[in-house]
Amino acid sequence: MAKKSIIAREKKRERMVQKYADLRKQLKEDGNWDALDKLPRNGSSVRLHNRCQLTGRPKGYMRRFGLCRVKFREMALAGKIPGVTKSSW
Repeated sequence: MAKKSIIAREKKRERMVQKYADLRKQLKEDGNWDALDKLPRNGSSVRLHNRCQLTGRPKGYMRRFGLCRVKFREMALAGKIPGVTKSSW
């Protein structure tokens, strides 16, 4: 599991992206690059990183489920994810 501080940092970034999204969009449309430079760096959506909702693991993330591969497999085998079954052929 990821450190609590790393998970909190990522959530803080998400809040900042939402806060500055409209302002960033407006400044980009106007072409006001000087004002855009003065906004916080963490207000940019590019700096976000997808993380597992349960553990905060940054790698092996599956977008469709919002989980890392490890937790996805555990939950799928336990039958906790509807519509997902183990394949066999």
